[in-house]
Amino acid sequence: MRHKEIRNNTTQKKANFWGVVNNVIAESDILLLVLDSRMVNETRHPEIERKIKNKGKKIIYVLNKCDLVSKEILDKAKKDFENCVFMSAVKHYGTNLLRAEIMKINKGKHATVGVLGYPNVGKSSIINALAGRGSAPVGNRPGYTKGLQKIRVSLKIAMLDTPGVLPDLEGNDVKHILIGSLDPHKAKDPELAAEILLEKQRDRVFDWYGVEINEDEDGYEIIEKIAVKLNCLIRGGKPDIRRTAINVIMDWQRGKIQ
Repeated sequence: MRHKEIRNNTTQKKANFWGVVNNVIAESDILLLVLDSRMVNETRHPEIERKIKNKGKKIIYVLNKCDLVSKEILDKAKKDFENCVFMSAVKHYGTNLLRAEIMKINKGKHATVGVLGYPNVGKSSIINALAGRGSAPVGNRPGYTKGLQKIRVSLKIAMLDTPGVLPDLEGNDVKHILIGSLDPHKAKDPELAAEILLEKQRDRVFDWYGVEINEDEDGYEIIEKIAVKLNCLIRGGKPDIRRTAINVIMDWQRGKIQ
């Protein structure tokens, strides 16, 4: 009986999610797909892109957090998109370019712009950057935006901000932790996500934590070194692996590890 309830709940979440997505696509002239510049492919959603194109709507890919990656990575990513704008909503890079691209595509007419993307990629921050004031609620924790909201950011641009509920549907905790869509405190296995991150980002980890990393060390061994460096220990002086893993993930999600 319990399994049946879980299946029904998951089915309802999927229906609610796609209902929101379909409504946003239908009501919008242009769709912004917000991606994380550090993990572009991981934050794309092919099915949403297909739905938008099937409806004949225009897409602008917004690569947010561009200040956290190198120019070489951005140049490589740009080749994959027809309409692409690099932004750092926090530092207000690219705001004018995005506003100009919206008006160009809609030929200067009034535009309703739907904003889609995983939780915590910066959808609400981008809306606030365009508006120049705190129009959309923004939080540090993934999944802060609770419901569909329409926000006017200028005389000619209104934006639809959507709640990010996609991680609950995909069931991939590691991916959602790494792209910043899931709070690691709520994850079943933040240690695995931290291990994968540390193995992929060795140089950045060294720069941020100042620990020496050998090529043959795996993610678990790197977590142990960071735990000792941060004095994140349990009884007996042993490394607190879970707490250190969560700290590492939080530093990554907040853009401290660059």
